[in-house]
Amino acid sequence: MKTKPRILYIEDDVDSRRLVSRVLATNGYEVILAADGLEGVTVAKDSRPQLVLMDINLPNLDGRVVTTRLRSLPDLENIPIVALTANTSAGSRELALAAGCTGFLTK
Repeated sequence: MKTKPRILYIEDDVDSRRLVSRVLATNGYEVILAADGLEGVTVAKDSRPQLVLMDINLPNLDGRVVTTRLRSLPDLENIPIVALTANTSAGSRELALAAGCTGFLTK
């Protein structure tokens, strides 16, 4: 049996988590959810996803700090991390990429 690609989605907004996880699951992905930055780091260590989608404005640790922490872990340093955010302020894309995100998408 083929295993589904595993995506970790770190998002504090319940409605966004529900929508994105439903879309991804419908398209054949295993979706793991985390509601804040600290939980996201812990879940990433435990689940070793193939991709992380992450809001930038998270409680506890923002998305840039989470990205930096994930990049410092040997098992997670090379996984793609994509910022999926409503933050369209000037420089937010550049800051996310400088922190180590491999992509930046606005909601």
